[in-house]
Amino acid sequence: MNKLWQLMEETPMGGVGFGVESVVLSLVLAFVLGQVIAWVYYITHSGLSYSRSYVQALILITVVISMVMTVIGNNIITAVGLMGALAIVRFRNIIKDTRDIAFIFCSLVVGMAAGSHRYATAIIGTVILSLIILYLYFTDFGAHEPHNGFLRFSLRGPLGPTHPVAKILKRFCGNYTLISMQDAGFGGPAEYAYQLMIRNTAKNEELISQLEEIEGIENINLTMQEKLLEV
Repeated sequence: MNKLWQLMEETPMGGVGFGVESVVLSLVLAFVLGQVIAWVYYITHSGLSYSRSYVQALILITVVISMVMTVIGNNIITAVGLMGALAIVRFRNIIKDTRDIAFIFCSLVVGMAAGSHRYATAIIGTVILSLIILYLYFTDFGAHEPHNGFLRFSLRGPLGPTHPVAKILKRFCGNYTLISMQDAGFGGPAEYAYQLMIRNTAKNEELISQLEEIEGIENINLTMQEKLLEV
């Protein structure tokens, strides 16, 4: 137990050489901490761009970087050669979410700490980063939801300022703007498109229900802008 505690203590790169026990401990610790990062990402992920391979890659990145740090050790020549070899690799996978990039950096740093025998830094850093991410997730920090939406429908007959559609939009929306109107001609229904600033998205179904009660209205379609941005 004392020997394990000694291994877990913070050790600078220039101090002790890389023995078998320390290498195994570095890789195992990187694997465990990588899973912690992956689980935190899994729990706090929101949106439509979830990828199982990305979650697994977070674990692999942590372990691989730990192994890289072990290979480099204190040898500058090896470090330069490894940098040249890694420079040949080209990654063409496009990461859409900036938050996903932050998780990759977390895996890189934790792997570097574990591979350089800075075990305390790796463990404490993972715990603090995980707590920060969970805090940001559960408090919904930085959320700004103006509830922008697009409303499309077809209507037979003229649409004036006193029309029931305008009255309903005033009731549910803080602001609304007609962005397009296409007349089908020959007595057919005209197609309207509005940009809305909805006060309360919980009442979207009620908004659509009241619009459906208007005579001559057809093909009602309400799309929230936030959902479009996630795709």
